[in-house]
Amino acid sequence: MEYFLKIPNIDLDSTLFCGQCFRSTRLDTLRYLICSGTRQVIALQVQDGVVLKNINESDLPYWHDYFCADTDYAPIISQLSQDATLAEACAFAPGLRLLKQKPFETLISFIISQNNNIPRIAGIIEKLCVLCGDVGDFPEPQELARFTEADLSPLRAGYRARYILDAAKKVNSGEISLDKVEQMGYNRAKQELMRICGVGSKVADCALLYGFGKLEAFPRDVWVERAMEQYYPQTLALPECAAGCEGIAQLFLFHYIRNIGGNHA
Repeated sequence: MEYFLKIPNIDLDSTLFCGQCFRSTRLDTLRYLICSGTRQVIALQVQDGVVLKNINESDLPYWHDYFCADTDYAPIISQLSQDATLAEACAFAPGLRLLKQKPFETLISFIISQNNNIPRIAGIIEKLCVLCGDVGDFPEPQELARFTEADLSPLRAGYRARYILDAAKKVNSGEISLDKVEQMGYNRAKQELMRICGVGSKVADCALLYGFGKLEAFPRDVWVERAMEQYYPQTLALPECAAGCEGIAQLFLFHYIRNIGGNHA
């Protein structure tokens, strides 16, 4: 069956390929295959929303939350646009939207992302899903926790394999509770995730922003650092107008500077 999900002004292409998720495929100019957790959907870009194809009605709330369909971006963009640089970034991709992904999948995905490029990240994640039985399903912590580094060698993830397994084992054992992390304030949640081997400030912030919806998180990779140096050289920090939605500001800035190459004045 198919369902219309009303999301004013969303642009699927920029949203799915801005670096916040890695399990989407362009089928043509308007259709996308999206995998999340153990679910798959074909999403069709339409005016003021998305048509979701080949799903059961019971899955509609999941995809509603995935797309953060209730979030009104008009006041957020208005707030960010008080700053000239952020106004340009928002205008560059006004249909860009933050997704709410599965926390464990997001955590593992951004552990894999370290010192990596997007095509290779996506390839490793796809191999991980195949290794665990189904390319359409992301493994649960208990599935991953039973593996060894040798078992993960087909992924060609290198040193990241040890970090993947440490995360899976700590989450599976309950040493790290992702449900509790979701309920924690941003600072405490970040400290908790950084107890996992290989999870530093940037990976923790990515997981908290893209998997837990903590908008205070501001992941700083080389692209974002470049943006800070180019546009905010005095403070190397976001302007005050981004307070409370730093993560969304990062999403727009990251997409903007990657696409203009950092050469726009």
